Amino acid sequence: MDLEKIEGLVKILESSSLNEMTIRDGDFKISMSKLCPSALISASGIGTAPAVSYEERSAEAGGEAEEKEVNIISPIVGTFYSASGPQIPPYVKVGDSVKAGDTVCILEAMKMMNEITAEFDCEIEAVLVSNEQKVEYGQPLFRVKKL
Repeated sequence: MDLEKIEGLVKILESSSLNEMTIRDGDFKISMSKLCPSALISASGIGTAPAVSYEERSAEAGGEAEEKEVNIISPIVGTFYSASGPQIPPYVKVGDSVKAGDTVCILEAMKMMNEITAEFDCEIEAVLVSNEQKVEYGQPLFRVKKL
């Protein structure tokens, strides 16, 4: 499914009385919700997503529990931008310490720029997507370590 079809689905959801919608097309599945607080967009066209979802997974190896993996995940479908412009350094890079409320990236959705902010103090362990890459709802963007 291409980005134009997804944008069309978002418009359908926005103009309907539905609060949630899930579409399946073969192996592709997309779920959308009007109730997600992290997808709020301001009137200026630049929104912030302070309630970014974090995904924590614990892995077990040889019977011993390892540290929990903590990821900053995408709250929306869109295009990932590591900086606010092409000649500007990225908001964060591997090894950076980030304070709660700091911007870590921008996600563009339907020509709206949404700043994604850290929910807690953390250190960036890995950037999991490339600049200008299309990302899905729930896709991990950064692997972080809580401070």
